[in-house]
Amino acid sequence: MKAPSESQEPCSLKQLIAYFLRLGTLGFGGPIALAGRMDRDLVEERRWISRQDYVEGLAFSQLSPGPLAAQLAMYIGWVQAGRIGAALVAAAFILPSFLMASVIAAAYVRYGQLSWIQDLFYGVGAAVIAIISQSAYRLARKTIGRDRLLWLLFAAVAITTVWTNSEIVWLFVLCGVVAVVVEKPPRFVTKPPTRLLAGFAWLWTGVHGPASPGVLWTLLLFFSKAGAFVFGSGLAIVPFLYGGVVSEYRWLTERQFLDAIAVAMITPGPVVITAAFIGYLVAGFLGAASAAGAVFAPPFLIVIVAAPYYRRFAGNPQVKAFVQGVTAAAVGAIAGAVVILARRALVDLATLLIAIGSLGVLLKLRRLPEPLLILIAGVAGLVVRHFTTAP
Repeated sequence: MKAPSESQEPCSLKQLIAYFLRLGTLGFGGPIALAGRMDRDLVEERRWISRQDYVEGLAFSQLSPGPLAAQLAMYIGWVQAGRIGAALVAAAFILPSFLMASVIAAAYVRYGQLSWIQDLFYGVGAAVIAIISQSAYRLARKTIGRDRLLWLLFAAVAITTVWTNSEIVWLFVLCGVVAVVVEKPPRFVTKPPTRLLAGFAWLWTGVHGPASPGVLWTLLLFFSKAGAFVFGSGLAIVPFLYGGVVSEYRWLTERQFLDAIAVAMITPGPVVITAAFIGYLVAGFLGAASAAGAVFAPPFLIVIVAAPYYRRFAGNPQVKAFVQGVTAAAVGAIAGAVVILARRALVDLATLLIAIGSLGVLLKLRRLPEPLLILIAGVAGLVVRHFTTAP
């Protein structure tokens, strides 16, 4: 059933799908930039979505686990055309970046051992560190502000992430509970609501060769958990993925993991599409499809199931306090991930200078597209490696 909307101009589902297909194909810059594009395009310019619907959708996406931009797109689709709208908008928004990530992953699996590919990612990795650093700073400034409790929660999770080299999911929930108890203590407690032919082996072949059905199943479960417990920005998934993909399951090396994050940065659409790249490296195209489907399924289900009830409780002070605590924890995890990844990516003076230069460019030239910055960093890496490794 279609939710009530105050959209100022008529908008057909076909028009909305076309818009999100274009945004998924050309929308660079990460979750904050994509959410801003939706605000500018759909609310201010085209007036397809009312300001109230957009604000409520943004708050809902911040409250719920899952990638922010993708879930906001799903919510807008639900507002306009119910569950069918949410499903079609999600497909239009996610599919372009999924296909791009899969193609790049296929090339990486086949040609990743070539020296020029490794040299390219040598510089890209340093630029990615700068981009994630700036994103962590922006998120902290926008979501934490001057709240001392939230900064304390932020620092605790950041330090824990660096110390353990992984994201501890239950700390997110604990931070949310602490924020509720300290800032908005509740008066009462409510109850929480087949086998494939050998000729198609390339479909599940990754960097380590053909993957077993057990690996595919583990991929599905792992990325389902990622989609169910990652709050706020899509970059919040980085420490969680690192803990599982590199440390626990050892599917990828640290270098390959950093390359996967770089691919997410240079492709349009949601940053969480890095799941598709990782899945491809682990188990070919079936791995990419399993990982991407699993990571986006929880937020989609949350939208179609919880959105009808969400508006009843959007202004609840306990809910708002819980969200603030969880968000502070998520930003802290991102800050910790920056330190972890920097240890691996900044291996010498050249990568350190590329990272510092990239960060300076991001701060001075705020309108510079991040993919262009990554491309420049990649070329710089090629040049440096050419002269430093030449006989």
